[in-house]
Amino acid sequence: MATWLVSLCFSLVFSLCNASRAPPIPPSLDGFLNNGNFEQAPKKENLKKTVIVGKYSLPGWEIEGLVEFVSRGPQPGGFYFAIPRGAHAVRLGNEASISQNMNVKPGFVYSITFGATRTCAQDEVLRISVPGQTTDIPIQTLYSTDGGDTMAIAFKATDKVVRVTFHNSGVQEDPTCGPLLDAIAIKEMPPLTYTRGNLVKNSGFETGPHTFKNYSTGVLLPPHKQDSISPLPGWIIESLKPVKFIDKKHFSVPSGLFAIEMVAGRESAIAQVIRTAPNKLYTLSFTVGDAKNDCHGSMMVEAFAGKETLKVPYVSQGRGGFKTASFKFEAISDRTRITFYSAYYHTKVHDFGHMCGPVLDDVKLLPVS
Repeated sequence: MATWLVSLCFSLVFSLCNASRAPPIPPSLDGFLNNGNFEQAPKKENLKKTVIVGKYSLPGWEIEGLVEFVSRGPQPGGFYFAIPRGAHAVRLGNEASISQNMNVKPGFVYSITFGATRTCAQDEVLRISVPGQTTDIPIQTLYSTDGGDTMAIAFKATDKVVRVTFHNSGVQEDPTCGPLLDAIAIKEMPPLTYTRGNLVKNSGFETGPHTFKNYSTGVLLPPHKQDSISPLPGWIIESLKPVKFIDKKHFSVPSGLFAIEMVAGRESAIAQVIRTAPNKLYTLSFTVGDAKNDCHGSMMVEAFAGKETLKVPYVSQGRGGFKTASFKFEAISDRTRITFYSAYYHTKVHDFGHMCGPVLDDVKLLPVS
């Protein structure tokens, strides 16, 4: 009996020891990465002022090169870091990077949402890499007024574990200069479905990247040339500049929980290629409005389908509101591209330094009986 008890106790101790070495539970696939908001600080002995010392000293991350752990507020040298999405962030110096392994499902599409801003030079570029894909995001243009933009990219998982890397590929005279990262999240994108009778996929923009619940910046979606897999499923961002994915909690959204703000005028366009029957008539309808974010002026959204074009004017006071427009067109092939862009450039009433634009929502393409 005593031998049995000793054996049981030994087994329990062995199991507990092994449990302590078990890999951590993977992060939710619609939320922050492990220490994705950088609120877990390195140990004091692993910090030389703000510079992180040691490859594994930043909890949850592996670092290369000069990486700083910084706090919100005034900085040496006259800098001020707003850090809108929390109290702490990391700054990537010359050729520096941070990396993390993520548990995912092979073949599924994932989006990565991150908060980033430049700190020194106008030409800072943030490189995001996953197996088989590298995306360079220029961050010289700011679209948000609170000190930093929120952006998203997408990728298709090739294995059960993928490694994501954020890298500053630039080299500045000041080696600490580089992009500031203050929040990183991941979301598994659900399969697309159609609304009955509507030929447009993701017609109300209800499927999109993770949105930070407590931040009102919206999420910038980069052009197709920068990100080959769209973080807005079903849609192609085919412009030179991004469009913004906005949520009902922080903006005026005409229908549902999400919409698109076309923040860069003619350089901000989205499109979708839809199966159609040649010589058949279709009706394209959509909603135009403003995001209730002080974006004002005479707006105009232009829509293209087949050989037809419709210009929809909308006068914004920046306080919310919307209107619906529609037109008929004849399909000229078995594939029809529908495209939307903003005809003009806009800024906010009290902030002429940040761009904004009209809102697009509730796109429907219906065959004419």
